[in-house]
Amino acid sequence: METQNYSNHARLVTPYHKVLFPILVLTLGGACVNLYHSIGDHQRLYSASLILVIVLSLLATGLFARIFALKAQDRAIRAEENLRHYAMTGKLLDPRLTMRQIIGLRFASDGEFVELARKSAEQGTSEKDIKQSIKNWKADLYRV
Repeated sequence: METQNYSNHARLVTPYHKVLFPILVLTLGGACVNLYHSIGDHQRLYSASLILVIVLSLLATGLFARIFALKAQDRAIRAEENLRHYAMTGKLLDPRLTMRQIIGLRFASDGEFVELARKSAEQGTSEKDIKQSIKNWKADLYRV
């Protein structure tokens, strides 16, 4: 497997991003067209409306499943990086750091982590800039 770095660290899950989500979006379009064509036909209107509600529910379920998994993982990352910082310095991470900054810091090697965390808190560095400034990338192959 290729070494992880800034240019290749983003993860796409093919069954979710390239199969499920496009299918749901196309189905939503079809359900909307079906509902539009059913207006005025009282026999079809109820089932067309029901299909649209079901598709919207499935789309929301797919999105919420992804969001909830990422939120749980973000909490774990915050705890891991707080512990890492505490083990290295005897102090927790600066409370000025945002969740996005902490996620960016996750990829920094131990040699860069403390100084990068300090500078990020003081300067308000963006997640993207944090990741781009990392010289020794620490791979995270388990991120959802």
